[in-house]
Amino acid sequence: IYLDARILASILHFPHTGLYIFEHKKWPEVEGFHPNQIMSILYPNDPNIHPNMALTTNRLSVDHRLLHHLIVHQFLPTGGGYAKLSRMQAFLMWCILSKIEFCFPILMLKTMVRAFSQKKSVLPFGSILTKVFQHHQIQLEGEIATKLKKEDTYNKSTMNRMGWKKQEGIWT
Repeated sequence: IYLDARILASILHFPHTGLYIFEHKKWPEVEGFHPNQIMSILYPNDPNIHPNMALTTNRLSVDHRLLHHLIVHQFLPTGGGYAKLSRMQAFLMWCILSKIEFCFPILMLKTMVRAFSQKKSVLPFGSILTKVFQHHQIQLEGEIATKLKKEDTYNKSTMNRMGWKKQEGIWT
């Protein structure tokens, strides 16, 4: 099976536009972006924060923690803890907050390739494989369907774990 970002975008009916970027350990280099920009947005009350520091999520505002939660579950799914904020996650937060478009199919493919190269990893975006197989006319008859769990729902328990508190009927 040959699969690139353009084919994946076509299969999933996603746009194949925006920034073509994926970095794992270093800050993405994109015109108009400097790590200090997102640092000042995410950590506005910390004058000592700088781009070379290890970034954590426990000092993010509630809104930014929710955005991070969405990124690590939808855009860059990983296995393990979510206490650390990667440079790529922070960059995607900057893109979203700045309304800068990024190429999601590129992120999906690069994330899957990176997961494959890790010793311990979960398969990100496994739910799209059926569509990819169907696109390449791979017969799936006889396969046993597995019902997906409702793990990524945002209920009261999820919101409490993320640090949100309900006060007078409003989540803060």
